[in-house]
Amino acid sequence: MKIIIVGAGAVGTHLAKLLSREDQDIILMDNDEEKLEVLSTYNLMTIVGSPTSIKDLKEAGVKHADLFIAVTPYESQNITACTLAANLGAAKTLARIDNYEYLKPENRDFFKKLGVDELIYPEMLAAQEIVTALKKAWVRQWFELCGGALILIGVKLRENALIVNHRLNELSGGNNFYHIAAIKRKDNIIIPKGTDKILPNDLVYFTTTKDHISDIRILAGKEETEIKKVMIMGGSRIAIRTADYAPDYMQIKIIETDRNKSLKLVEKIDDADIILGDGRDPELLKEEGINEVDAFIALTDSSETNILACLSAKGFGVSKTIAEVENLTYISMAENLNIGSVINKKLITASRIYQLLLAADVSNVKCLTLANAEVAELIAKPGSKITQSQVKDLALPKDLTIGGLIRNGVGLMVNGNTQIMPYDHVLIFCLDTAIKKIEKLFN
Repeated sequence: MKIIIVGAGAVGTHLAKLLSREDQDIILMDNDEEKLEVLSTYNLMTIVGSPTSIKDLKEAGVKHADLFIAVTPYESQNITACTLAANLGAAKTLARIDNYEYLKPENRDFFKKLGVDELIYPEMLAAQEIVTALKKAWVRQWFELCGGALILIGVKLRENALIVNHRLNELSGGNNFYHIAAIKRKDNIIIPKGTDKILPNDLVYFTTTKDHISDIRILAGKEETEIKKVMIMGGSRIAIRTADYAPDYMQIKIIETDRNKSLKLVEKIDDADIILGDGRDPELLKEEGINEVDAFIALTDSSETNILACLSAKGFGVSKTIAEVENLTYISMAENLNIGSVINKKLITASRIYQLLLAADVSNVKCLTLANAEVAELIAKPGSKITQSQVKDLALPKDLTIGGLIRNGVGLMVNGNTQIMPYDHVLIFCLDTAIKKIEKLFN
């Protein structure tokens, strides 16, 4: 598959790095030669050029592109680039946008006629992730895999968790309703073995089915809390979309420092309280009832401000905090500071595009990227090694684990006695080092 990505910003470069691991023909185009130079070690081609130049697009081979992705910071440039690419022969196009109105169903045909097949709105994706985090306050990360047949739940474990300080082989006695697929310990991702011990402050990724979500919560020592009062610092587009998506029972209060911006928020949002002031001011926070809110969300333009604001909210006793951290180098630090959930719209956008891209190739659909680890859904082909023996006899590499499988639409956990059948959809967690090994198992 030939894929052209225009825009070597955070979204474009992250996406290009992900795709360069696959057997794809990747071309990354940008006006800025310096941005492209840092990608010289990856398995892709870089081209200095303008995404709205017909000459440059032709030189990039757009006529033979199976997919053209425009993710520059400029919405109009992305739409123009996709329109040109489609008319020059690209089979499918995708544009990053900043206008929610474009996503309305009645406008879909309009953009199709222009030549734009898919639209991605990062702020909307981020807002959806925030609302999911508010609905499931005890969860750090939540992903519905394989159409919801399996659930991946990331939970930060404390001393009170029932499984803390236990080795995995001590937890397997008869409890086959979950699988611990990965552990994030500080900056490292661990694909655990039976002898690995779960420690306090580990971020543990469980796979389970919808019927056993409450059982995972109990194992993790978490209580079910309903978020009703939410305070948001920063009246950004993500804040507006979050207020739109939040359930009616949630009371939203948005604090914004800019007077003109706050007046526009009053016009755009009907069912939220808009406060003009500085969300970093402890006295203002007290006046607005920080001690009574269930969740605090920091959505300013500054990653540092958002991290510090969430730490401050924790100091006031707020149980659930969410910070937008767009500076990629700060994400790991923010997670280690225990500020709760971290949102990065660039990574969310790149991951969503990645899913859309690979959805057509059901033999290898990546669902999620966790630092130096990946999650893949693969179909077991007839005659492949993965179907030849029970799991315990497959001699699986140490850097991968099977998180579960879907058979006839039903999610199932996997143990040593499981026999994987042809056409089972198998969920694999692996480190980057295991990608080639997976191919040998499934082909």
